[in-house]
Amino acid sequence: MPIGTAFHERTFSLCHSLSYREWSGYYTVSVYEVHHEHEYNAIRNACALIDITPLYKYLITGKDATRLVNRVITRDINKVKVGQVIYCCWCDEEGKVIDDGTISRLEENVYRWTAADPSLRWFRQNGLNMDVQIEDISEKVAALALQGPTSAKLLKAVAEADIANLKYFRVTRGKIAGIPVDISRTGYTGDLGYEIWMPWGDREKNEAIKVWDALAEKGKPFDLHAAGMLALDVARVEAGLLLIEVDYTSSKKALIPSQKFSPFELGFGKMVHLEKENFIGKRALERDAKNGVPRQFCGLEVDWIDVEQLYELYGLTPAAPAQASRVAVPVYSGDKQVGKATTTTWSPTLKKMIALASLETEYSKPGTQLQMEITIEAIRLKTNVKVTSMPFFNPARKTASPV
Repeated sequence: MPIGTAFHERTFSLCHSLSYREWSGYYTVSVYEVHHEHEYNAIRNACALIDITPLYKYLITGKDATRLVNRVITRDINKVKVGQVIYCCWCDEEGKVIDDGTISRLEENVYRWTAADPSLRWFRQNGLNMDVQIEDISEKVAALALQGPTSAKLLKAVAEADIANLKYFRVTRGKIAGIPVDISRTGYTGDLGYEIWMPWGDREKNEAIKVWDALAEKGKPFDLHAAGMLALDVARVEAGLLLIEVDYTSSKKALIPSQKFSPFELGFGKMVHLEKENFIGKRALERDAKNGVPRQFCGLEVDWIDVEQLYELYGLTPAAPAQASRVAVPVYSGDKQVGKATTTTWSPTLKKMIALASLETEYSKPGTQLQMEITIEAIRLKTNVKVTSMPFFNPARKTASPV
């Protein structure tokens, strides 16, 4: 049975929908109101507060901490400075992606590593005979994502930290409501945003909730709203960000070879540094880089006029889907299936129906015209789509110095 996070007492009182889901053993709000539009609009137009405590979190320390990290991930950690955060993936011996996440270099040999799936056993297996300590701090560290155009101004008002000079994918330390926090300029929305990491504390003396209360108290002038997973799902698709076990399958959980993905098939090619010292999966990834891969992850823009015409055939008025669909559907070139759309959503900002898709490399060039399966009245039809590059939405404020 799931349990509450450090912020459950606050999120529960706000969750009028009583719509929850399980995330890594915790109760997580799907949507606070009946519909997620206000929460989505907070992410894109104001400021949203999202409980991300269920992420798996690991602390890597010791003389060989850097050596272990470099052995596991495909990126070169030696290029990363103290105070920097990177997005990365790690692979098995066959060069297939196990998971992806972020790593913050807090000190020369101190790293905080986040993951969607549990990875403690894999990290410890690869740290054998090294002078390294790997601690699962998932239940010791609470985390909040503060995302949206007014997030920087709110943080400046509430945090004792250098927010004004915090660059994209950097981390700083400070205090909020007297609680020591790490603040990283990162997020899963593709917008200006921050993630706040803090000690959970004793379950009976929950210190983390003071951070939530301070943000909520100061947040009204910045139009702060708590946001759930449905709003986050739409935002992350607009940002072209993949979700494990939805857009791709971890190689640990794959049942057949086609469910395993090379980083080069997921758009992670820039995160593969083949010139660095040996790492897990390097030989296989060298072959992929040399020979190419059969699939690519792309964006799709759905021809909405075509969708309207299909509905009209059945005397129906088309309605934009209320939430992102995580049901994979086939993508065709004529009668040939050339891939699948993994997550599909209506983008309120772009006023378009968009999808993330895994396509045969031959059909992945931007501008390629294809068809995607659509079901109307239990009848399977095809609607026209166009391949596009990602992200769909990439505002300048995401990386610019906040005013």
